[in-house]
Amino acid sequence: MRLHTVPYKWIVATAFVAGLFMDLMDATIVNVALPKLGQQFHAATTTLEWVVTGYLLSLAIWIPASGWIGDRFGTKKTFLFALAMFTASSALCGLAQNIDQLIVFRFLQGVGGGMLTPVGAAMLFRAFPPAERARASTILLVPTVTAPALGPVLGGWLVTAVSWRWIFYVNLPIGVLGFLFALRFLKEHREASAGRFDPWGFLLSGGGLALVLYALARGPEDGWRATNVLVTGVAGLLLFVLLVVVELRARAPMLDLRLFANRMFRNGNLAFYTAAGSLFAGVLLLTLFLQELRGRSALEAGLVALPLALGTMLIIPFVGRLYPVVGPRRLITAGMVGIAATSLLMLTVDLGTPLWWVGGILFLRGVAFGLCIIPVQAATYATTQPKDMGRATSLFSTGRQVGTSLAIGVLITVLSSRTQTHVAAAVHAAGATTRAVAVQHGALLGFHDAFAASALLALLGVAVALLIHDADAVATLRRPVPSAPAEDVPAPALADLAA
Repeated sequence: MRLHTVPYKWIVATAFVAGLFMDLMDATIVNVALPKLGQQFHAATTTLEWVVTGYLLSLAIWIPASGWIGDRFGTKKTFLFALAMFTASSALCGLAQNIDQLIVFRFLQGVGGGMLTPVGAAMLFRAFPPAERARASTILLVPTVTAPALGPVLGGWLVTAVSWRWIFYVNLPIGVLGFLFALRFLKEHREASAGRFDPWGFLLSGGGLALVLYALARGPEDGWRATNVLVTGVAGLLLFVLLVVVELRARAPMLDLRLFANRMFRNGNLAFYTAAGSLFAGVLLLTLFLQELRGRSALEAGLVALPLALGTMLIIPFVGRLYPVVGPRRLITAGMVGIAATSLLMLTVDLGTPLWWVGGILFLRGVAFGLCIIPVQAATYATTQPKDMGRATSLFSTGRQVGTSLAIGVLITVLSSRTQTHVAAAVHAAGATTRAVAVQHGALLGFHDAFAASALLALLGVAVALLIHDADAVATLRRPVPSAPAEDVPAPALADLAA
């Protein structure tokens, strides 16, 4: 099929998937290489952590601003800038000669990563009419699930067999091809209602989110009462309070909090936060369990997690067909129940459980996630006006970052505190002769408590799902009517290519 015959919405989907895949894979592939980076640069753990934290803080600054930037300067220009920044920074990370350079280049990488998802999502949901949002959501789910699952596997192999530098260089072919494709075929879109730059919104949203995410990242390890955690966490919350006051009074706010007055948008966001938080925090717990207690390598742990992506991919076609018939409320509820159930199934896993059983649980977890996430993404923007789509996707991405970080912080804290309690009790009861066995048993119980907490988080998601009204998403439940060829106008560049 020649490109000039392809509807423009599929052009947008292709460009966005390339950028999203690269961005999401990077989030997990780098974590695998941290021990190797510490050896390479002789860096202390506290310094090494800034390779991840610096990127996270950069995301926090640019995610909230991305919607306004795209509306003001054009979604095509902004998306191209984000792709170019992410790709060029990936190359610089691979060329880094010391840990300080790597941290700086990771911060620059976060500038591009922070804009890619919100701006790309705004383009996608503007291109797909409401009746086709479920189909658009299935497109998003492919990189959302496969990229994080592939990251540890690919990263483990590259670090072991090639070089740590290739965990960054692997982004280059995807980024370059994606940039050239987007440059040639995407259409520009601006919003006349974007308004002027909102400096207070930019400073308060970026600063507040960065401080809160830093506190959530450091809390589990440093302790929630540590000075750095308390100061940054409280300061971030105060900035958020000021942000709400300022933005609700602004005529054209950078972060349009008024959109949360929309019941469907508000409930869809809450459902997504709980689903993503429970799922990804649970996967992190499993990775730690396999590596710390079962002695598996990062590559082996990544391979065990692959059935999760397989389960999601297999359920996608069925959910796409069920959505117009069943509606989002029941599908999201069923998905959240499934995530809670698979979290509880992890309580059956111990130090001798066959890995095929763990993989089977993850497969079911992937099915549950697919049942939940496609309806969430399809329904959330059902009543959002196209002119508000840029700011809506910024809010969605900002909340996702906070929700996932909060879930990870809470579950890692539960893991740490409960492990200490169980280990102390087990060692006291066992005596010195079986101390090693007692420590392992106590650590296993700590992981079980953390998985139980993950199930409670998913059950909170069930309660949120029950707040969703299918009537609010009626525009996305109508079966799409095929458009006449003339109604789906290709991009000008495609028409020129045909000529």
